[in-house]
Amino acid sequence: MAAESKGAIYGAIVANLGIAIAKFTAAAFTGSAAMVAEGVHSLVDTGNGGLLLIGLHKSKAPADETHPFGYGKEIYFWSLIVAISIFAAGGGISLYEGILHVFDPSPLQDPTWNYVVLGIALVFEGGAFAVAYKQFRRATGGGPIWESIRRSKDPTTFAVLFEDAAALLGLIAAFAGVYVGHLLEDSRFDGIASITIGLILVATAALLGRECKGLLIGEGADPEELRAIRATLGADHAIDKIHKLLTLYFGPHTVLLTTEVEFRDGLSGQEVEEAVDRMEKAIRRTHPHVHHIFIEAESIAETTRPPGQS
Repeated sequence: MAAESKGAIYGAIVANLGIAIAKFTAAAFTGSAAMVAEGVHSLVDTGNGGLLLIGLHKSKAPADETHPFGYGKEIYFWSLIVAISIFAAGGGISLYEGILHVFDPSPLQDPTWNYVVLGIALVFEGGAFAVAYKQFRRATGGGPIWESIRRSKDPTTFAVLFEDAAALLGLIAAFAGVYVGHLLEDSRFDGIASITIGLILVATAALLGRECKGLLIGEGADPEELRAIRATLGADHAIDKIHKLLTLYFGPHTVLLTTEVEFRDGLSGQEVEEAVDRMEKAIRRTHPHVHHIFIEAESIAETTRPPGQS
């Protein structure tokens, strides 16, 4: 999945950089605020791709004494930086350009360049969105889209999806602004389109930031996975009761599991050790992303007490 995410990010960087150059070229010929906003949007997306690659690279660093559970959360931090970048650079500049052109509209220019660039960008962004959506659905296993986003622990998948969706909406807004502005001979609609693009980017940044915040604070496994882990533990004949079951993601594919169990009466210390070993192997077999497992026996003295002794 990491290789697929990295491939999608590289593809998005190349496409966004080319589209940004085309949009700025069109803006230079037409003076369109919407095209400037779209150029900034694509340029920000290009930079954000680089930030995600930095996060992916740093998250692969091996665990050490200062970070015994690894550096998996690096990708959560850099995804949050992407959200801030979209909000400040993308949304802020687009809103500024839009407000400026609404209060001080530029003379209308031939929109041909705008239509050509927007049409080409729509094709490329549409293809990019289709690829990102397909990879996201493959990674999350289907289900309702918003539920899948909330359950996903890999922000690179939904960050690219958010950016591509925002890009498509921004292109539609830019096209509408240019078209309506020339239809009514009022260039203020061009500025309104830029403001709309800015609001789209601000909303995208807010959604991405909210998801990254939850991952940074610390999210556990979803209820369905917890039930499956509990069932795996409970299937061992040495277990009498399962009390606490706590999980925490230290990265998209690294989970810490701690649990407190009660063993059947009469087990020897050796049998308890064998049971713990069996359970750890069973969990790792069915949940390979659970890298760290800590099983605590409640009242271990009771489990080692010979039968009948009080």
